Amino acid sequence: MNARFTEALLTAERPLIMEVKRRDAHGIDLIAGRTPADIVAAYEAAGAPCISVVTGRWFGGTPQLLADVARLTELPLLQKDFFTRREQLSAAVELGASAVLLTAALLPASAMRTMVTGALRAGLTPFVEITSESELAAVPHADECVIAVNNKDITARERDAGDIGRSLDLLPALRAAGTPCPVSASAIDSPQTARLLLDAGYRGLLVGTALLRTRDLNAWPTVAA
Repeated sequence: MNARFTEALLTAERPLIMEVKRRDAHGIDLIAGRTPADIVAAYEAAGAPCISVVTGRWFGGTPQLLADVARLTELPLLQKDFFTRREQLSAAVELGASAVLLTAALLPASAMRTMVTGALRAGLTPFVEITSESELAAVPHADECVIAVNNKDITARERDAGDIGRSLDLLPALRAAGTPCPVSASAIDSPQTARLLLDAGYRGLLVGTALLRTRDLNAWPTVAA
């Protein structure tokens, strides 16, 4: 297993997985005239330990976007898309990913085992997104995965406001499952919400829309302040 993605988060001063995506769940442009190079440079200056790149079509992404970001940075990259087949994992490696999103809501238990095992064998960190304890129970090799609570509803294409309480409620279960790096993802709309989650014990946060809209990345919290 390539643990570079996990280690980068666990040792980060500002443990935010900062995201590159072209539009939000409602189709609104988030790039606003910038280039991927502009965004990556700003993230690096703010101390991003990892970058998430959304290649899924819902958010205007393409595989080329990941390849472009990979040429711009040495930071570990998470590819966010709907991974359901093992051949997608080798493509992710070729594009420059260090981790891949595996969405529990889309994968039956047998498929989850196949995809987690395949990712680990390919040298990728499985970034497994769950919304309930039953989904968490189906995750194999949890001690080798980053497990993230999605605070939004994928069945509504993440167009809902989200529920940070889900992350707070599920954190003890994530710890018990053995993941070294519990993450809260989506609906983290302000530095104050991020602070709440870090203080609760999350080791990483995945933030997309709010960071792409912020005027001051350095206003977002660090683990020490």
